[in-house]
Amino acid sequence: MFKKILIANRGEIALRIIRTCKELGIKTVAVYSEADKNSLHVTFADEAVCIGPALSKDSYLKIPVIISAAQITGAEAIHPGYGFLAENASFSEICSESGIKFIGPSPEMIHLMGNKANAKETMRKNGIPVIPGSDGVVANVIDGKAIAQEIGFPVIVKASAGGGGKGMRIVQEESEFENAFQTASSEAIVSFGNGEVYIEKYLENPRHIEFQIMGDQFGNVYHYGERDCSVQRRHQKLIEESPSPIMDAELRKKMGDASVLGARSVNYEGAGTIECLVDKHKNFYFMEMNTRIQVEHTVTEVINGVDLIRQQILVAGGEKIETMPKDPVGHAMEFRINAEDPEKGFRPNPGKIESLHFPGGFGIRVDSHVYQSYVIPPYYDSLLAKLIVWGKNRKTVIMRARRALEEFTVEGIKTTIPFHLEVLENEQFVSGNFDTSFLDNFLKEKNNN
Repeated sequence: MFKKILIANRGEIALRIIRTCKELGIKTVAVYSEADKNSLHVTFADEAVCIGPALSKDSYLKIPVIISAAQITGAEAIHPGYGFLAENASFSEICSESGIKFIGPSPEMIHLMGNKANAKETMRKNGIPVIPGSDGVVANVIDGKAIAQEIGFPVIVKASAGGGGKGMRIVQEESEFENAFQTASSEAIVSFGNGEVYIEKYLENPRHIEFQIMGDQFGNVYHYGERDCSVQRRHQKLIEESPSPIMDAELRKKMGDASVLGARSVNYEGAGTIECLVDKHKNFYFMEMNTRIQVEHTVTEVINGVDLIRQQILVAGGEKIETMPKDPVGHAMEFRINAEDPEKGFRPNPGKIESLHFPGGFGIRVDSHVYQSYVIPPYYDSLLAKLIVWGKNRKTVIMRARRALEEFTVEGIKTTIPFHLEVLENEQFVSGNFDTSFLDNFLKEKNNN
């Protein structure tokens, strides 16, 4: 097993990884930008290395500097977390060439499955339903427009190396296509260092369901059940839950088997997520695979009793998957607490936290890197904390979440806490009868009132 791991990330996920490493007896190295010098991941790591100025392109996306930090500190492995370089095949390859273990899939697997267009073709070859669209990345606007005309509008342009709603544009009609294509590509370059995009048919009002996958070097591939990520704004997830309110035993088996088959077909190693859209007839379509740990991995952890970060590290160290999947216990939801002002279009609201109190009690978990007097920098994702709520059933979770959110106090900045409380009072959400259009409709109705 590794003696020292460098975490090539920041915020709550960096702290999350450090905690598991400590439990495994592994030393940690934090990297940080000048803007993050007072972040908790820097405080709690065994060592810390400044890797550059505030902007991500000058720090957290700077591969040579991160590799140098690992070499200088003697780190044997790098955990990329999520975002930044987590799905960058070149980074994985350079780690390997430098004698450093990348805690995640090989460069070949990332290129095959982390690249959304390639993953789609791989799934199609294995008989798994996919959304109609381009065969791979689209070379230019002219080719893209021709493909869009063939499959019919509306379509969605997606960054091939993307995630988190970045590099993604819905195109309702042909006149909007050129601008959407160029905007998505430009955003993808800034966010992921890769401007390649692909096109697929836009399914209106589906459910967004994903399956958590884990594979090891011995050919074992398992899934740990599904997560429902349908509550999202502009393709950015805000509330996730497991199990999904629409899931039944038959659909879970079909989707779970397909997810494992797709991952096993490429000898997948590490943590991954198979993301699908499910229509009102419960037909499912593969959308993409994320070859990394997800923000919302926490809900899977609490109902399965598994530390997914621990599994990642053990698998990367050459061991078999330690915790086998089992029947999930109860229900869980994750609420993303962002430094945003919901009353002003969810505009980011960086600044100093004047007062802070996390909720507690049975069934409550908070993953966060912030503290009282912490100054939230304006350069990164606005995620402050993740509130994870567990209960024996969905009704219990909703009641417990209301109580926890009322306890959750953040003063000095605007957050999404009041918004989450409003959602928990919405009859459509409470009933479980919603889809990916829910949040947009919810906000329109609220604004009209």
